[in-house]
Amino acid sequence: MRVVSTKKAPAAIGPYSQGIVVNNVFYSSGQIPLTEEGKLISDDIKDQTHQVFKNIKAVLHEAGASLETVVKATVFIKNMDDFSIINEIYGEYFSEHKPARSCVEVSRLPKDVQIEIEVIALVK
Repeated sequence: MRVVSTKKAPAAIGPYSQGIVVNNVFYSSGQIPLTEEGKLISDDIKDQTHQVFKNIKAVLHEAGASLETVVKATVFIKNMDDFSIINEIYGEYFSEHKPARSCVEVSRLPKDVQIEIEVIALVK
């Protein structure tokens, strides 16, 4: 196992890592819309979704993977009414390559954010 850690994404806020590589597979921890410095980007779901993808791209890069090698994404959202907005932004990042995905509404997320995404990807 190899622990993945980058300063280009927010540090873990608990006893976990940003991600783990096992063999040639990367498993990310859930990424929430915090900046590299650990500050919440804004309350806007569009801004939050873009920040989550910025963080995902940073940890993927550190792992030796990319959005194009993601095989599965799990999206946790606070309000299913935001699904269409999130889905549109999600499609900007996964336009040609479309990994498997689950999306669930949850009652609460860390730091009371509106979205969290975790991915599994192949390492190049």
